[in-house]
Amino acid sequence: MMNLQAELAPCHKRGLLLRNPVVMASGTFGYGMDNANIAEVHRLGAITCKGTTLLPRSGNKEPRILETASGMLIAIGLQNPGIHTVIEEYAPIWATWQTPVIVNIAGETVEEFVELAALLEGVKGVAGIEVNVSCPNVLAGGAVFGADAHTVAMVTASVRRVTTLPLIVKLSPNSGDVRPTALAAASSGADAISLINTITGMGIDISMRGPTLANVTGGLSGPAIKPIALRMVYEVAQELRLSYPRVPVIGIGGISNANDALEFLMAGASAIQIGTINFTNSRAGVEIVEGIEEFMHQEKVKSITELVGVAL
Repeated sequence: MMNLQAELAPCHKRGLLLRNPVVMASGTFGYGMDNANIAEVHRLGAITCKGTTLLPRSGNKEPRILETASGMLIAIGLQNPGIHTVIEEYAPIWATWQTPVIVNIAGETVEEFVELAALLEGVKGVAGIEVNVSCPNVLAGGAVFGADAHTVAMVTASVRRVTTLPLIVKLSPNSGDVRPTALAAASSGADAISLINTITGMGIDISMRGPTLANVTGGLSGPAIKPIALRMVYEVAQELRLSYPRVPVIGIGGISNANDALEFLMAGASAIQIGTINFTNSRAGVEIVEGIEEFMHQEKVKSITELVGVAL
């Protein structure tokens, strides 16, 4: 039989073993409830829930979504019910699932990240934490935490001290070279690195003669960013293989089918997250799992680990 299992936290005492490497990305699958049956949640590797903050957020003003030629611009503004609702209403349901759920946390200060992580400690149904360092640091003039390796290290180390859960750090592509921030996260206690988050972009409404999005800018996602994401995953995987070979990479960005997923795996990702495709195809995750299985069968590959990093 083929082995599709992916270990996302090999250095963690409990680990985070997935039945396959296909994970739902934060923000595109909600809290896993709406499409649970259609998406066949029980067949997925894991789910990363919508970005969660300490207090509820209503998000940005509309319009906040703009379709592009090969993707979409999103400026939702972290609309979410807050960490306490997630713990009280959603976690008990996740605890009944076989598929692990990772909680994506977002803070405006290091202290907020720490408080979020501490609140999730010991909560049944929460399998891990993904720290979104693409958030603006209000104490540093609004610059994103992920723009500076020192800040990424500080956030990672601070969260690591208060949680025993597997810890994933999600990197921003908008800081240029992501390798220094990846190394900073790995050296400060991250069990895995996920990348990339969306790329900042904007649109102009020519009839209104102004920005299309109420927030002016948004995050570009979808097939348009795949080549950029693939290059960054490749570079980070190369770097970590030299310095932190037991810190896995999770590839994100424009993955729409099994071929895309296989490219990321061969570029060094141990698992992948799918996002934008979920808006048009709720079964994309299962279809990608099936496509990977078919490829492995055709190529006589017995374990998914045989494919990880073969292109490096």
